[in-house]
Amino acid sequence: MTFPVIGMVGGGQLARMTHEAGIPLGIRFRLLSDTPQDSAAQVVRDVVVGDYRDLDTLRDFARGCDVITFDHEHVPTEHLRVLEAEGIPVRPGPDALVHAQDKGVMRTRLSEIGIPCPRHRIVTDPADVTRFAREGAAREGAAGEGAAREGAAREEGWPVVLKTVRGGYDGKGVWVVSSEAEAAEPFRAGVPVLAEEKVDYVRELAANVVRSPHGQAVAYPVVESIQVDGVCDTVIAPAPGLPPELSAHAQETALTIAKELGVIGHLAVELFETRDGRILVNELAMRPHNSGHWTQDGAVTSQFANHLRAVLDLPLGDPRPRAPWTVMANVLGGDYPDMYQGYLHCMARDPRLKIHMYGKDVKPGRKVGHVNTYGDDLADVRERAAHAAAYLRGTITE
Repeated sequence: MTFPVIGMVGGGQLARMTHEAGIPLGIRFRLLSDTPQDSAAQVVRDVVVGDYRDLDTLRDFARGCDVITFDHEHVPTEHLRVLEAEGIPVRPGPDALVHAQDKGVMRTRLSEIGIPCPRHRIVTDPADVTRFAREGAAREGAAGEGAAREGAAREEGWPVVLKTVRGGYDGKGVWVVSSEAEAAEPFRAGVPVLAEEKVDYVRELAANVVRSPHGQAVAYPVVESIQVDGVCDTVIAPAPGLPPELSAHAQETALTIAKELGVIGHLAVELFETRDGRILVNELAMRPHNSGHWTQDGAVTSQFANHLRAVLDLPLGDPRPRAPWTVMANVLGGDYPDMYQGYLHCMARDPRLKIHMYGKDVKPGRKVGHVNTYGDDLADVRERAAHAAAYLRGTITE
């Protein structure tokens, strides 16, 4: 029997962990990586070093693969259409992936299918941002809410969130502006800019689902995602205190998006939980996602294993949690480069701790790994995860 070859475009930690999930299944991997030092390139045997933006490089790489999938969403859509025309399965396909590549396209399509989103539109210059802000203030005033706002800035619709429609991640390419003068910066790059209302939210959530070509789909428990400086710091599974009906609504929303957009593989839907008890879609990712890393140790079948099953059109695995609570904490680089020395303390203090490192050079603020903890008591599970992540980073020493 010949086992299939999965072609993974991108050599980051998501590719590394997806490859790990395929090892017990005998799945072979071929990797298109930017450099031989990339996280996944250190552990995958069959590595092609090249530029994913070059069509010839991409075609040569794909010819040795049974299916193509991704570590990131940045491969040009037109290149993926060429691969499909040549008979190479691409999962997710370009018609789906464009919604994770282009925030303007994503917002338009989600609105068409009735998915709740923040108020938004493409803006052309700083003056247009001011018009967008005033449109929001006018709507609030018409709804009788304007008088309850404090401060002239809020009454005029500020602040406003501005995003480059392509290329932003982890807080990059995102600005929160409170005046027309502050709105000038995003336009200097010469790319389209999306304006969105600044949502008054309680917390950020994420709904992770996986869908296969024949339409089978599974949904993981909705999680709370805690951000620090625009970067995911902690994920709590399931989201504590989330009403069951809102949790079910978030899962149904993610499953609807996956079906309507034709997503094959893993889909992460980042959400706002608003103060008035609604959910609004913030971002989409069509690949394994930071908000799903807890599933490696906390779910029956991890997001990585289910992504592989989906792109190969195998039956999907059970997404249910193994423990009442699982917490993932990202390990960020700091001023303490020798994280291995911290293993002795962390493992001795918490034998149930799971450490996942990415093989990256330690740089301040860079995601270099994560830890997972699980158990019956949420306060204990959170403390164990936070302690391990902080000790590995070097911000605490005992």
